[in-house]
Amino acid sequence: MPHHGNEEEHDSSRDQGSNRDEPIIRDHRKVDPVTGEARHPEGGQSSASEAGASPDSDGDALAQAEEILNQVEVPAEDSVAQGTEAAAAAELKNDLLRLQAEYVNYRKRVERDRAVAGEMAVIGVLNSLLPVLDDVDAARQHGDLADGPFAAIATKLENALKTYGLTRIDETGVEFDPTIHEALIQQPGDDIEVDTVSQVLRSGYKSGERVLRAAQVIVAVPA
Repeated sequence: MPHHGNEEEHDSSRDQGSNRDEPIIRDHRKVDPVTGEARHPEGGQSSASEAGASPDSDGDALAQAEEILNQVEVPAEDSVAQGTEAAAAAELKNDLLRLQAEYVNYRKRVERDRAVAGEMAVIGVLNSLLPVLDDVDAARQHGDLADGPFAAIATKLENALKTYGLTRIDETGVEFDPTIHEALIQQPGDDIEVDTVSQVLRSGYKSGERVLRAAQVIVAVPA
């Protein structure tokens, strides 16, 4: 009996030794290789997994999402910003072009008004000198300006006025033009087909294309 008891103890110790020698394998795979479903840890975490995700996993997901958003460029936002900047630049450019056009128009208007004002000032001076020129013509016709200092002064005055575009209308034998001639007398003429200036009673004057005064003439008309 004692011997039998020793054998049992020996067998028990051998069984325990054999159990210690065998490796213990734990399956930590999160996906069941047979069913393909996700495995849940034991305990309270399984309920959290069933509800969706654990608080730690939510925090990790948020952190990963924030990191991804910080790293990934968003072309749409860039394009919107660039489009806004381009629109603002185009608007500023249009404003500058409009201001430039307004300034150019203003400068042209000022220059045109200045030119007109200068022309009117010259015309005013010339009109005021026309009676003086009439006296010079009358004195020349009477022979008072044939020679002497007054003849030289009259010539200088007429030449100076020519520099301002003053021209005399005193031609005879030309066709009558009502825009530059004022007919005081009409008389029949020989061998003429149109109304013709036969004599100038008072000279007319022009400044450029502007008629300052029409010439008073005698017109010969066809008989």
